[in-house]
Amino acid sequence: MFTKVHYYMRWNKLLQPDLILEGSVLNLTSDILKKYELKGLVLDVDETLVPVRVGSASQELQEWIEQLRSCSVLWLVSNNLSEARIGGIARSLNLPYFLGAAKPSRRKLRAALNAMNLPAHQVAMVGDRLFTDVLAGNRLGMFTILVEPIVHPETALRSHPIRNFEVWVSEILGASITPKKRRFTKVDKYSGN
Repeated sequence: MFTKVHYYMRWNKLLQPDLILEGSVLNLTSDILKKYELKGLVLDVDETLVPVRVGSASQELQEWIEQLRSCSVLWLVSNNLSEARIGGIARSLNLPYFLGAAKPSRRKLRAALNAMNLPAHQVAMVGDRLFTDVLAGNRLGMFTILVEPIVHPETALRSHPIRNFEVWVSEILGASITPKKRRFTKVDKYSGN
Protein backbone atom coordinates (compact mmCIF):
# COMPACT_ATOMS: atom_id res chain seq x y z
CA MET A 1 0.00 0.00 0.00
CA PHE A 2 1.37 3.39 -1.04
CA THR A 3 0.91 5.92 1.77
CA LYS A 4 1.51 9.64 2.14
CA VAL A 5 4.61 8.82 4.21
CA HIS A 6 6.11 6.85 1.31
CA TYR A 7 5.28 9.69 -1.07
CA TYR A 8 7.05 12.25 1.15
CA MET A 9 10.04 9.97 1.72
CA ARG A 10 10.48 9.47 -2.02
CA TRP A 11 10.37 13.21 -2.74
CA ASN A 12 12.64 13.88 0.24
CA LYS A 13 15.33 11.67 -1.31
CA LEU A 14 14.86 13.04 -4.82
CA LEU A 15 15.07 16.69 -3.75
CA GLN A 16 17.83 16.35 -1.15
CA PRO A 17 21.21 17.58 -2.43
CA ASP A 18 24.25 15.62 -1.28
CA LEU A 19 26.14 18.84 -0.70
CA ILE A 20 24.91 22.39 -0.22
CA LEU A 21 27.52 25.08 -0.80
CA GLU A 22 27.25 28.49 0.76
CA GLY A 23 27.85 31.02 -1.97
CA SER A 24 28.32 30.51 -5.66
CA VAL A 25 29.72 27.63 -7.67
CA LEU A 26 33.10 29.35 -7.45
CA ASN A 27 33.33 28.01 -3.89
CA LEU A 28 33.52 24.46 -5.24
CA THR A 29 37.20 23.46 -5.01
CA SER A 30 39.38 20.59 -6.11
CA ASP A 31 39.72 19.65 -2.42
CA ILE A 32 35.94 19.17 -2.22
CA LEU A 33 36.02 17.03 -5.36
CA LYS A 34 38.79 14.86 -3.86
CA LYS A 35 36.96 14.54 -0.54
CA TYR A 36 33.87 13.14 -2.28
CA GLU A 37 35.87 11.16 -4.87
CA LEU A 38 34.33 13.06 -7.77
CA LYS A 39 35.98 12.74 -11.18
CA GLY A 40 33.50 14.76 -13.23
CA LEU A 41 31.12 17.70 -13.03
CA VAL A 42 28.00 18.40 -15.04
CA LEU A 43 27.38 22.11 -14.67
CA ASP A 44 24.13 23.98 -15.14
CA VAL A 45 24.66 27.35 -16.87
CA ASP A 46 21.93 29.93 -16.11
CA GLU A 47 22.42 31.39 -12.63
CA THR A 48 24.85 28.60 -11.76
CA LEU A 49 27.75 29.89 -13.88
CA VAL A 50 26.46 33.21 -15.21
CA PRO A 51 23.43 35.45 -14.60
CA VAL A 52 20.53 34.79 -16.98
CA ARG A 53 21.03 37.83 -19.20
CA VAL A 54 24.83 37.57 -19.40
CA GLY A 55 26.18 36.00 -22.57
CA SER A 56 29.83 35.50 -21.64
CA ALA A 57 31.97 33.93 -18.95
CA SER A 58 33.68 36.20 -16.44
CA GLN A 59 37.43 36.10 -15.99
CA GLU A 60 36.88 34.64 -12.51
CA LEU A 61 34.72 31.84 -13.97
CA GLN A 62 37.32 31.10 -16.66
CA GLU A 63 40.04 30.79 -14.01
CA TRP A 64 37.83 28.54 -11.85
CA ILE A 65 37.14 26.27 -14.83
CA GLU A 66 40.88 26.00 -15.54
CA GLN A 67 41.57 25.01 -11.93
CA LEU A 68 38.94 22.26 -11.96
CA ARG A 69 39.78 21.04 -15.46
CA SER A 70 43.05 19.63 -14.10
CA CYS A 71 41.23 17.23 -11.75
CA SER A 72 37.85 16.54 -13.36
CA VAL A 73 35.97 16.10 -16.61
CA LEU A 74 33.57 19.02 -17.18
CA TRP A 75 30.34 19.29 -19.22
CA LEU A 76 27.69 21.98 -19.45
CA VAL A 77 24.06 20.84 -19.53
CA SER A 78 21.49 23.62 -19.77
CA ASN A 79 17.73 23.80 -20.13
CA ASN A 80 18.23 26.99 -22.14
CA LEU A 81 17.49 26.65 -25.87
CA SER A 82 19.72 29.49 -27.10
CA GLU A 83 22.56 28.01 -29.15
CA ALA A 84 24.10 31.47 -29.53
CA ARG A 85 24.19 32.13 -25.79
CA ILE A 86 24.91 28.69 -24.29
CA GLY A 87 27.19 27.70 -27.17
CA GLY A 88 29.07 30.97 -26.85
CA ILE A 89 29.60 30.49 -23.12
CA ALA A 90 30.68 26.86 -23.66
CA ARG A 91 33.13 27.83 -26.41
CA SER A 92 34.62 30.63 -24.28
CA LEU A 93 35.25 28.02 -21.56
CA ASN A 94 36.34 25.36 -24.08
CA LEU A 95 33.75 22.91 -22.72
CA PRO A 96 31.39 20.44 -24.39
CA TYR A 97 27.72 21.15 -23.84
CA PHE A 98 24.11 20.17 -24.32
CA LEU A 99 21.30 22.70 -24.45
CA GLY A 100 17.55 22.18 -24.27
CA ALA A 101 18.06 19.48 -21.62
CA ALA A 102 14.54 19.81 -20.15
CA LYS A 103 15.83 18.86 -16.67
CA PRO A 104 14.59 17.06 -14.64
CA SER A 105 14.64 14.85 -17.72
CA ARG A 106 17.64 12.52 -17.53
CA ARG A 107 18.24 12.09 -21.26
CA LYS A 108 20.95 14.72 -21.84
CA LEU A 109 22.51 14.14 -18.43
CA ARG A 110 22.81 10.47 -19.33
CA ALA A 111 24.40 11.45 -22.67
CA ALA A 112 26.94 13.65 -20.84
CA LEU A 113 27.76 10.79 -18.46
CA ASN A 114 28.26 8.44 -21.40
CA ALA A 115 30.56 10.94 -23.10
CA MET A 116 32.53 11.37 -19.86
CA ASN A 117 32.84 7.58 -19.54
CA LEU A 118 32.41 7.80 -15.77
CA PRO A 119 29.94 6.08 -13.43
CA ALA A 120 27.15 8.36 -12.19
CA HIS A 121 28.26 8.27 -8.54
CA GLN A 122 31.65 9.78 -9.52
CA VAL A 123 30.03 12.74 -11.29
CA ALA A 124 28.34 15.68 -9.58
CA MET A 125 25.37 17.51 -11.03
CA VAL A 126 25.99 21.10 -9.96
CA GLY A 127 23.22 23.65 -10.12
CA ASP A 128 21.19 26.32 -8.38
CA ARG A 129 17.75 24.69 -8.73
CA LEU A 130 16.19 21.86 -6.74
CA PHE A 131 13.40 20.87 -9.14
CA THR A 132 15.64 20.73 -12.20
CA ASP A 133 19.33 20.20 -11.35
CA VAL A 134 19.13 18.30 -8.05
CA LEU A 135 16.08 16.27 -9.04
CA ALA A 136 17.62 15.24 -12.40
CA GLY A 137 20.96 14.32 -10.83
CA ASN A 138 19.38 12.32 -8.03
CA ARG A 139 17.20 10.44 -10.50
CA LEU A 140 20.41 9.18 -12.16
CA GLY A 141 22.27 8.40 -8.94
CA MET A 142 24.70 11.29 -9.41
CA PHE A 143 26.22 13.22 -6.52
CA THR A 144 24.22 16.45 -6.36
CA ILE A 145 25.55 19.87 -5.35
CA LEU A 146 23.26 22.84 -4.77
CA VAL A 147 24.84 26.29 -5.06
CA GLU A 148 23.45 29.76 -4.57
CA PRO A 149 22.38 31.44 -7.82
CA ILE A 150 24.63 33.98 -9.49
CA VAL A 151 22.33 36.86 -10.36
CA HIS A 152 22.85 40.07 -12.28
CA PRO A 153 23.74 42.96 -9.93
CA GLU A 154 20.62 44.86 -11.02
CA THR A 155 18.36 42.02 -9.83
CA ALA A 156 20.42 40.93 -6.80
CA LEU A 157 18.31 42.94 -4.36
CA ARG A 158 15.08 41.32 -5.51
CA SER A 159 14.00 38.04 -4.02
CA HIS A 160 14.44 34.87 -6.04
CA PRO A 161 10.80 33.67 -6.14
CA ILE A 162 11.23 30.36 -8.02
CA ARG A 163 14.10 29.17 -5.86
CA ASN A 164 12.33 30.35 -2.68
CA PHE A 165 9.24 28.37 -3.70
CA GLU A 166 11.33 25.27 -4.46
CA VAL A 167 13.08 25.44 -1.08
CA TRP A 168 9.75 25.90 0.70
CA VAL A 169 8.12 22.93 -1.08
CA SER A 170 11.22 20.77 -0.61
CA GLU A 171 11.28 21.40 3.11
CA ILE A 172 7.56 20.58 3.37
CA LEU A 173 8.37 17.27 1.64
CA GLY A 174 11.16 16.58 4.13
CA ALA A 175 14.33 17.67 2.32
CA SER A 176 16.72 19.80 4.37
CA ILE A 177 18.07 22.75 2.40
CA THR A 178 20.06 24.74 4.95
CA PRO A 179 23.73 25.25 3.95
CA LYS A 180 25.04 26.00 7.44
CA LYS A 181 24.64 22.42 8.71
CA ARG A 182 26.53 19.35 7.57
CA ARG A 183 24.41 17.08 5.42
CA PHE A 184 24.40 13.29 5.39
CA THR A 185 25.59 12.35 1.93
CA LYS A 186 25.67 9.29 -0.32
CA VAL A 187 29.45 9.18 0.08
CA ASP A 188 29.11 9.19 3.88
CA LYS A 189 26.67 6.29 3.64
CA TYR A 190 29.19 4.23 1.66
CA SER A 191 32.35 5.25 3.53
CA GLY A 192 30.99 4.75 7.03
CA ASN A 193 31.64 8.39 8.04
